[in-house]
Amino acid sequence: MAGPRSTMKFWKPGAEAPGISEERELNTETSGSTVVFNPFISLSIEKQRQKLPVFKHRNNILYLIESYQTVIIVGETGCGKTTQIPQYLLEAGWAAEGRVIGVTQPRRVAAISVASRVAEERAARLGHEVGYTIRFDDCSDPQATRIKFLTDGILVREMMADPLLKKYSVLMLDEAHERTLYTDIAIGLLKKIQKKRRDLRLIVASATLDAKKFHEFFNLNESGDPNKDTCGILTVEGRTFPVDIFYTISPVPDYVKATVETVVKIHEADDTGDVLVFLTGQEEVEKAVSLLQDQARSLSRQGMKKHLRILPMYSGLPYAEQMKVFERVPATVRKVVVATNIAETSITINGIVYVIDCAFVKLRAYNPNTAIESLVVTPISKASASQRAGRAGRNRPGKCFRLYTEEDFEKLPASTVPEMQRTNLAPVILQLKALGIDNVLRFSFLSPPPAQSMVQALELLFALGGLDNYGRLTDPMGVRMAEFPLSPMFAKMLLDSGNFGCSKEIVTIAAMMQIQNVFVVPPNQKKAAARQHRKFAVAEGDHLTMLNVYEAFTKHQKSSKWCQDHFLNYKGLQRAVTVREQLRRLMTKFKVVWTSSEGDPDVILRCIVSGFFANAARVHHSGSYRTLRDDRELHIHPNSVLYGEKPPKWVVFNEVLQTSKYFMRDVTAVESSWLVELAPHFYKQAKHGSLGSKRSRIL
Repeated sequence: MAGPRSTMKFWKPGAEAPGISEERELNTETSGSTVVFNPFISLSIEKQRQKLPVFKHRNNILYLIESYQTVIIVGETGCGKTTQIPQYLLEAGWAAEGRVIGVTQPRRVAAISVASRVAEERAARLGHEVGYTIRFDDCSDPQATRIKFLTDGILVREMMADPLLKKYSVLMLDEAHERTLYTDIAIGLLKKIQKKRRDLRLIVASATLDAKKFHEFFNLNESGDPNKDTCGILTVEGRTFPVDIFYTISPVPDYVKATVETVVKIHEADDTGDVLVFLTGQEEVEKAVSLLQDQARSLSRQGMKKHLRILPMYSGLPYAEQMKVFERVPATVRKVVVATNIAETSITINGIVYVIDCAFVKLRAYNPNTAIESLVVTPISKASASQRAGRAGRNRPGKCFRLYTEEDFEKLPASTVPEMQRTNLAPVILQLKALGIDNVLRFSFLSPPPAQSMVQALELLFALGGLDNYGRLTDPMGVRMAEFPLSPMFAKMLLDSGNFGCSKEIVTIAAMMQIQNVFVVPPNQKKAAARQHRKFAVAEGDHLTMLNVYEAFTKHQKSSKWCQDHFLNYKGLQRAVTVREQLRRLMTKFKVVWTSSEGDPDVILRCIVSGFFANAARVHHSGSYRTLRDDRELHIHPNSVLYGEKPPKWVVFNEVLQTSKYFMRDVTAVESSWLVELAPHFYKQAKHGSLGSKRSRIL
């Protein structure tokens, strides 16, 4: 297969306007001479640390932390703030007497990779002096760890056991501009903690941040005297080179295909330097990787001297695979990293000279009118586009190819809506209630969420049995639900499983639902993979199919060869084993009876309904589905085992993905009578025999 010879053209703003028939090559202007990706690689680690832009601010940072309760550090990506500031604090004695310096990250990949780098710089074993804690994986030592990297969600969970976070002397909230759900919760909670713990220091660090907004939020000085401010601001410049931006002349119909064409053109232009590609999700990344591998083989056959190494990067990827993107490659190899927006700010990959930006991102969005939370592919913001382009200028002048027109860029929103304002708030409210914040409406939100989202969340938690008539956390159900590192629906299902007599099966299903892409479908073996996958499929749907996969995996001694033969994700299944064990320990702690359904599927399905009744839909005569709550149209996702089969009359689902339509993912067939029986707060049998929803209300 020959490499594509596309007619797609880019142009650089400021250059002569593109003519109708004009050809514009990718290498319009050379971006400087070839430079080794890290000019300081031969220096000792200590000398490399001193070359980072943040180093000259070391004393200023330590002075500000002594002087202010909160310090806001605006530092461009690549200035070294994430890896160096925790070490400066450690060297200055902030971790004396067993205290800990905590650094939060919005993403698990970033927490692991940054902890690994800092441990390497300190010549320490990861998990000892420097450690990390993420969901379902704790690599830290309570006695020895002095610098701890953790996700912001884990920090909020730690507050449940230690409300004043007494073991921490300094907490650094990194990448705060991402405004994830748990970053915003942590920000509100830390403001409360600071009033009680004047000795706790907080650093809010970010690449692009509305520093004034954060300063106003954290400044506890009410006198108006600037000398009494409790919050200081410092700006650290980055180590960035100029980046040339190129736009397409006309809109691109298929950005995955356009991405592949652009990578091949860059490679054929033969400038050295690695390529970073931004796509929206795991499926797109895997599709692009597959297409690029075909192209790489084709180019090798044509005698191309420089080889391509194509590497995927997304949060569901096993740790060892994620770490491959950071490995150095020989001079005869060009690395192409195909990533989701995980690579936008959270991690830094050395050697990147070219960035290809598709202009889209997959975000979680909650519609309070329909009570549907969906994953939506949506245009990025100008701030994100700028972050993505900046990735090309870390080591030498770079180029960013935007797969959209300059006109479309001007239409992008300035910044992304904070997750707090576009998400299902049930997990948030459950956590806040568990932390003793009864009046969640009065909580100090940096960006207050819509009132309707709050009401919907309270209604769902009431229907799940997590809140009582007065909106207070129920004991034991609500208290226990809050302790599970899963959504309230999953937590309810797990806690109820003993009563249904199927806790062994339900804990397996819950663990399997945390794994992305259990089924592997190689592009050249689609039929063979489908044949093997069909062996596990059951008419009841995806949940029981996943149970079958797991049980077959354990029956065959967790063999990687067996997974390969059956086109299953071996690393994913290994992770499911770990997750299952952690959930089982929590269930033992809460004395959930350990029982098996002994092959009876109905008890398992009823138990799933006890948690997921709010996500119910009935088949419509058109062949699509309608939600019971709001009569919204949904479709079964093509990856579901129920896709293409005779549609069951009633189903429940885990989540909705919005692309061309609203697709239900992880779907299971149920009986309508179970919905009325198991969720009387939510559903009632209508007089003519059909099922209707009733909105629960909290007094």
